[in-house]
Amino acid sequence: MKNSEEVKVELAKGHPNDPLHGKTLKFVVEFLFAKYGWERLGQIIKIKCFNIDPSLKSALTFLRKTDWARKQVEDLYVSVANPREMRER
Repeated sequence: MKNSEEVKVELAKGHPNDPLHGKTLKFVVEFLFAKYGWERLGQIIKIKCFNIDPSLKSALTFLRKTDWARKQVEDLYVSVANPREMRER
């Protein structure tokens, strides 16, 4: 069993195998919006919150309730985010 100091060291290092560790859904959506914009994002992931009157609030509300759509958004983020950029944020 690990002592508390070992656990603190591991937590400080993060989870190198999980590119979403420490990233909020809001951060992920803002990142993808900055990269693609709503129109292109709606073409890549065909969900209404990206295509019909899109906003950050509506996207977050929908994605928090809809696991399959959230997975698509997270998968897109993982596939396009620069590994160095992901570590810095």
